Amino acid sequence: MTTDEFLATCWTTAGDAAPDQNDQRSPLSLRERAEAAGAAGFKGFGLLYADLVEAEREYGLAGVRSLFADNGISHIELELLTDWWTEGPRRAASDAVRGGLLRAIEALGARTLKIGPDVADEPWDLDVWAKEFATLAAQADGVGARLGIEFLPWSNLKTVHDGLRLVEAAGHPAGGLIIDVWHTERAHTPPADLADVPGSRIVGVELNDADSQVVGTLFEDTVHRRRLCGEGSFDLPGIVTALRTAGWHGPWGVEILSDTHRVLPVREAAAAAYRTAATLLK
Repeated sequence: MTTDEFLATCWTTAGDAAPDQNDQRSPLSLRERAEAAGAAGFKGFGLLYADLVEAEREYGLAGVRSLFADNGISHIELELLTDWWTEGPRRAASDAVRGGLLRAIEALGARTLKIGPDVADEPWDLDVWAKEFATLAAQADGVGARLGIEFLPWSNLKTVHDGLRLVEAAGHPAGGLIIDVWHTERAHTPPADLADVPGSRIVGVELNDADSQVVGTLFEDTVHRRRLCGEGSFDLPGIVTALRTAGWHGPWGVEILSDTHRVLPVREAAAAAYRTAATLLK
């Protein structure tokens, strides 16, 4: 099998929780999830802020760090900060989450802070966004992490090219992209384009698969119908080759979101996610 390391992104072990639910918290304890991820072979773990709050309440941040270490997890990713570019009450709420995430990153030794674009796709100013992104990248760097923004084909940053334009404009070395292959495929970005992304600007990669046909909106399709690696239509070998050419060596995130996946027992879900991704990279 592969010698690559893999990271179970937040939804892969979340059980019956999803981004389109009002309460996105996982019904599972962090212990159940970390043990399932570790048993499957994952060396990395992603955690949503809402679940981080619950885990800190139950275990304390020192306990969370020990829980990860006990299960062989050395790469930790925290998400998802939104509204970091805006003003007013939305920004105030975002800044409160930012503070909590940065504090936890330092305490846990997390490697990545993931942020999102504007899913409302409203008009935006590149200069403003670049300044805010650079500030946030410096803050992440200050606690030992890198900042990654995930572009989404229904947002203001629709493609890898849009995302790269922002991070290059911001210019901070700690800032870069989270490249989810679902989003590159649905944006019709050829794998060869990924090979041209500067390796220094890739903060994370997320592997998954899907059918060739989109059902419903892009958001509905991504939440309900993703597939395990190798079980859909994506040119995953070509994508992996391109990302290796760009300089990415892992850990490789695995992000499985689907109605089928989230109702499985967490150990079964984690094992399937790991096995299919590892088979792809072997």
